[in-house]
This record gives sequence, structure tokens and C-alpha cells, in this order.
Amino acid sequence: MDEKKEELEEYAVVIDFLPTGKSFSANPEPIAELLGESRFTLLEAVPKPGVVLHIGERVYIGKGERDKIALIKSRLSYSELTEGAKNELPNAIASIVKANEKRFVEIFNTAGPLNIREHKLELFPGIGKRHLNAILTAREEKKFESFEDLTSRVKLLQDPVKLIVDRVLIELKGESRFFLLTRPYSQRKY
Repeated sequence: MDEKKEELEEYAVVIDFLPTGKSFSANPEPIAELLGESRFTLLEAVPKPGVVLHIGERVYIGKGERDKIALIKSRLSYSELTEGAKNELPNAIASIVKANEKRFVEIFNTAGPLNIREHKLELFPGIGKRHLNAILTAREEKKFESFEDLTSRVKLLQDPVKLIVDRVLIELKGESRFFLLTRPYSQRKY
């Protein structure tokens, strides 16, 4: 049986840093809550001794030698995040989207139908049939090159970065059956 190996995050953005750990924890070690850059994976990590992390900081969490993160403790669900992390999450998602504009513009260039009634682009809050048809028509003429190109050619389309941020938040909160941008979080069975 050939299963596809789960894609691991290489880099993450710090969305909360608790220098003395969580208040209810018996072990008061520093904890960082992170948002992975490639699949928006929510992670809890332990920084290396003496390292102070800052909200919005980009850190390496891949297989190689890490400079700031000692270990990844676990994957988190949205509900397990601290309130500070939940508040910072939209900013972190937006910074990842803006830093990887080409990757996210490509979604608008290549997304296809989910089924005979619904298109993947309709999963983004704010894109209905009218915007969908305008996007499909415009991309047939010429592929989109940037978010600016997208908004200039598709009239009345709201900020594409905000559309993507809103979609990622819906997926992270588990409010959708479809996962376009994130990896589904599976509940632990006890």
C-alpha cells in the first residue's frame, strides 16, 4: 500500500510566545504557538533554552539544524490556541499570503469545479456565481499575474488576500467539508 507521505512544514510564523508556558501546565517551560507557511498547520513548539521569540517572527522548523526551535510538541486545533494566538492568526495568514503572492494567485488561475454544482473558487467568502464567472472569463483571456492584476480585471472583487485569509480561517476552525489551503485536523481518539 503506497500512502502519500504527509507534507511537513519547513518554516512557521510565531503567533504566540509564552515564556513561562501555559498557566495550567504543571511543567512551566516556554511554549510557542506557530503557523506553518506551506499548509497553515497550527503547531505547539518548545524554543531552545534562552531563546525569546517575537510575534510575527519567521522560524525554521524543518528537518535540518534549527536555530530557535528545540522541538515541535504537537499539532493544535484552532480551539486549542491561546486567545493571543487567535487574535494574531489573521495577520500571520495575511503575511504568509503576501510573501507568497505567486503561489496564491495561481489558485485563481487553476482552481476547477468541486462537483457539477460548485466551483472551488465559490468556497472563498465573497465569491458567488457572478464573481466566479468574471474570474473564469478573465483567466481564459490571460492568466492573472498578481493580486493587483486580479482586482483590476475582475470588477468589484474584494481584496484577494482577505478572501484567502477568511478561507484559511474557515478551514482551521473546521467549518467546512472541503480543505483547499490547509491540512484537515483530525480529532484525537482517546
